[in-house]
Amino acid sequence: MDSNSIASLAYLALLGTAVAGWFVTHNRESLGKVAQQAAIWGFIFLGVIAAVGMWGDISREISPRQGVLTNGQIEVPVGRDGHFHLTLDVNGSPIDFVVDTGASQIVLSQEDAAKVGIETETLAYLGSAQTANGTVRTATVWLDSVAFEGVTDTGVRAVVNQGELFGSLLGMSYLSQFSRIEIADGKLLLTP
Repeated sequence: MDSNSIASLAYLALLGTAVAGWFVTHNRESLGKVAQQAAIWGFIFLGVIAAVGMWGDISREISPRQGVLTNGQIEVPVGRDGHFHLTLDVNGSPIDFVVDTGASQIVLSQEDAAKVGIETETLAYLGSAQTANGTVRTATVWLDSVAFEGVTDTGVRAVVNQGELFGSLLGMSYLSQFSRIEIADGKLLLTP
């Protein structure tokens, strides 16, 4: 710690003591009530810190889980947004996909493409795709590996979307490797 840090710390301690002293002298008659309110705010503060620290565990329990193997099928529950979501390992990085049977291939957002090691600034966006929001430019890429539920594919063709995309899409070029795709009882059933 240098001399400036020590001086700043001493100043803050002195300022804190002065504020606490003023507070105690002005609330002498109701110190019990002030202590009770301070304790309540302290517990609220600790509760918020605990909730933030445990949010990952809480969200895993609240949100549906993907890929439960049952009777040789992979069951994917519908998400709260009404879509089916899968997390695949792409080039060694977990990427969240929305299952989109209307998409012909794997479509990566700019952000997800960067996560898997693709330099999006140097891509040639020569292709185009028709979406609900109109025509967007796309660039063809080859993914080193795509893994899901213990099955790894190498040299997988995908496209990177140049436009705004809320997330990556898992289209039919990947989904067609399953022998059967079925939606029943709020679940997507994939049969290998």
